[in-house]
Amino acid sequence: MAGWLAARIRPGDRVLLAAAASTGFIRCYLGALNAGAVVVLANPGYTAGELAHLAADSGAVLALADPGPGRLLAGLGSLATADIADQGIAGQGIAGGRASGAAVDPHDIALIAYTSGTTGRPKGVPLTHGQLAASIRAAMAAWRWSADDVLAHALPLYHQHGLSGLHAALIAGGTVHIRSRFSPADLARTIGDTGATVLFGVPTIYQALMSADAGTAHSLRGLRLAVCGSAPLNPALAERLADELGRVPLIRYGTTETGLDVSNPIDRPRGDTVGVPLPGVLARIIDNKGEAEPGADGEIQLRGPQVFSGYWHDPAATDAAFTPDGWFRTGDIGAVDRVTGHLTIRGRTKEMIITGGLNVYPREVEIALEEHASVAEAAVTGVPNERWGEQVTAWVVLRDGYGFDEAALIAHVRTRLAGYKCPKQVFQRAALPRNHVGKLVRSALR
Repeated sequence: MAGWLAARIRPGDRVLLAAAASTGFIRCYLGALNAGAVVVLANPGYTAGELAHLAADSGAVLALADPGPGRLLAGLGSLATADIADQGIAGQGIAGGRASGAAVDPHDIALIAYTSGTTGRPKGVPLTHGQLAASIRAAMAAWRWSADDVLAHALPLYHQHGLSGLHAALIAGGTVHIRSRFSPADLARTIGDTGATVLFGVPTIYQALMSADAGTAHSLRGLRLAVCGSAPLNPALAERLADELGRVPLIRYGTTETGLDVSNPIDRPRGDTVGVPLPGVLARIIDNKGEAEPGADGEIQLRGPQVFSGYWHDPAATDAAFTPDGWFRTGDIGAVDRVTGHLTIRGRTKEMIITGGLNVYPREVEIALEEHASVAEAAVTGVPNERWGEQVTAWVVLRDGYGFDEAALIAHVRTRLAGYKCPKQVFQRAALPRNHVGKLVRSALR
């Protein structure tokens, strides 16, 4: 693959990769890096308009894609497109005589990942070979990853969470079993058949595994390490998983811009925090007065060798993302436990509801709702209100066998939270709007 690309691109050129998880994806990804290209990761489910934005913004000169996104990209008429499943590419590469790869420096850009766009248009995040290596090696050290580990993997590889699992397996010299699609039964069967020791998942995957038959959930018992990230884990689900796994899943925290940053310790994981900084990572909590006191809320800010240097061709966004003394502003609100040093995520600054002049963190209200027996999932956001400025409003997905009772849910929250934090209205939904890695899209609720 590297040889085929070397005849068509120059080192540093951007190559758009729009494909589901497969050996073809991996072949193209590693081949592009070997040829010195910059891989632009794209969700294969994107529309023509979304793919056009990524292609134009990154300046991609070539696209490698599954048939579906390939047709959309070919229709743009702006860049050449090749099918990742084209087996003829390998022969052409060898004939080209340049399959040995390009010289790559740790400071060279390896890929451009685009932010999820849940709060606005996606921005390009260039990540170097060195930054990617620093991020996953820190996690591997903390999680004691070895060549003996076998990863069962059903996450998309076009997202950093999924790609980091591939990186870990390759660096360790271990094994990864790639699933192109997620289904509880298929993933459970893969774990059992392969003797998997590690699972990467998001809360929606763990929820589906717990909702499947008892045999499916029981297959998790053989795992050494079950990592959960990309979205908050419901405390009630964490308790159920602890019963099935024999321990709480290892909850960790990171961002597109900074890779993996914070993780629960492998020996003593907790279900109510994201843990402590990984090796080499610096983290601080900043409020409007400066560094926050232990236990006080503030913005989570990060430094370390895994942190990116700035957004792709967007100096204004880069300036806004970093403090004058060089720390990355995550936009997440958190607090550090004064006794254990564990970090708890409270929400995002852009998601905070200001109602009657008082601040409400949506996640706090969601947890209260999810403690009700009838609620499987909850989402909370603020909607415009003449009296309050913003009205705390909730949407819930019910558990099987329960009816919807708005008044009872509001009354339940009132037993747990101050009145101003309680939702004024609650709506029922069959499912909550989420993006491709399970993050809630609050703008869709509004």
